Amino acid sequence: GSAAILGGLAIGYRAVGPGEPDDLSDLFDEHQTPLNPYVLVDESGITIITPRAEMGQGIHTTLAAMVAEELDVELTAVKVEHGPASELYSNNIMFEPAEQTGFVGRLRALGAPSRRSTQLTGGQSSSQDGFLKMRQAGAAARSILVAAAARRLGVEADVLSTENGAVVSPDGTRIPYTQLAVAAADIAPPQDPPLKPRSEWTLLGRSLPRVDMVGKCTGAATYAIDVQLPDMLYATVRMNPHLGGTMRGFDASRAEGLTGVKKIIPLAGGVIVVATNTWYAFQAANAIEFDWGPAPYPDALADHKQQISAALDSDIERRARNDGDVDRALTNVAVFEREYEVPYLAHATMEPLNAVAWLNGERLDIWAGNQWPTSARLDSADLAGVPPEAVHVHTTYMGGGFGRRLETDFIKVAVEAARAMAGVPVKVTWSREEDMTHDAYRPMAKSRCRAALAGNKPSALDIQLASLPLFSSHDYRSL
Repeated sequence: GSAAILGGLAIGYRAVGPGEPDDLSDLFDEHQTPLNPYVLVDESGITIITPRAEMGQGIHTTLAAMVAEELDVELTAVKVEHGPASELYSNNIMFEPAEQTGFVGRLRALGAPSRRSTQLTGGQSSSQDGFLKMRQAGAAARSILVAAAARRLGVEADVLSTENGAVVSPDGTRIPYTQLAVAAADIAPPQDPPLKPRSEWTLLGRSLPRVDMVGKCTGAATYAIDVQLPDMLYATVRMNPHLGGTMRGFDASRAEGLTGVKKIIPLAGGVIVVATNTWYAFQAANAIEFDWGPAPYPDALADHKQQISAALDSDIERRARNDGDVDRALTNVAVFEREYEVPYLAHATMEPLNAVAWLNGERLDIWAGNQWPTSARLDSADLAGVPPEAVHVHTTYMGGGFGRRLETDFIKVAVEAARAMAGVPVKVTWSREEDMTHDAYRPMAKSRCRAALAGNKPSALDIQLASLPLFSSHDYRSL
């Protein structure tokens, strides 16, 4: 149950990282008793922390079921929350050294910057990452609750059992977990708690009602775009449609006279328009005249396609896999040849990009549907000039992510707005046009494939691939 990870050690159910508090109560409400990073108890009941972003894929239900199974509590009897940004919730599966196969490791091998914290959702890794440690969290919490009950009743722990959120004694006495949490908080949990055998599972491996289903079907679920705060202002952003291009100037004289406009904030490549509601902000942004600088890449898509074709025609190659003598196997046989192309594609999430930021003194609060809260915290702290521990990221439901919300550009725009309107919360909503224009596009790519058959099975396969990514960070590179 233990595995070395970069920047810390995962011991059973708990990942401890540098600079994170040993006292978990620092991360949660003072009325909640944290039994471990994933199980909180207060007088109203049990909360399970599922620290992966819920964007429609059902991961909150899956991770909560892992904990509830071992805690011996019905899934319908617990609250489920994403929880705070913390290295305690690092994704051990995705973040592996570059020489290994982890998703982030592969990005780093390509030159992507390393991160100090890796609480992220993506790469179909959440269930793999949580399967052991989430179950261990439930089992460890159950163990110390039983120990607390044994101490109260003056009996040995092994004579007690648990059932539906309560510890049960041989004489039938039931003590709810909520009455034991405070007493259990000072009991050291086992480092390798025993887990239920598969034959005893009542939740895992079964079809379960989604924990977010009722809220989403009734409209009660809160997305970042739904967040409302007292005295909140509303904003939108307009950036150079040529990614990476500068803004040589703008004329906002018409916009400044429109109803509700509070402030127009210049950025390096565009502006933020702050108003008393989102519609006013949109109208004002449309009224601004911009002098955009050109992009640092060709305007025509035909030129991009030509660059990809030229890469395929060149002698430069990187072989990710090379099994056997493929060229020989494709000689003097019938060869099937095809070319495939895909364009740049936006993620096109149903919920447009948006975030709320509130810089109140030295504290910065952010509400955003995001897939990398610890990255959002670090980037926002750098931008706002406050320490990371002063940044509180509230990760909401999101109307689609698909990797787009791993980026923090839309959060940084909200932080810029909050800096300019210090002391007042600002919600920045991107128009659909702005969202699509500034997506972190899927790379344009082209592949040339050759194959031969032996009977009805492939005997040789040769795939040459070239792609051209256009990053939202305005870093234009060809691979």
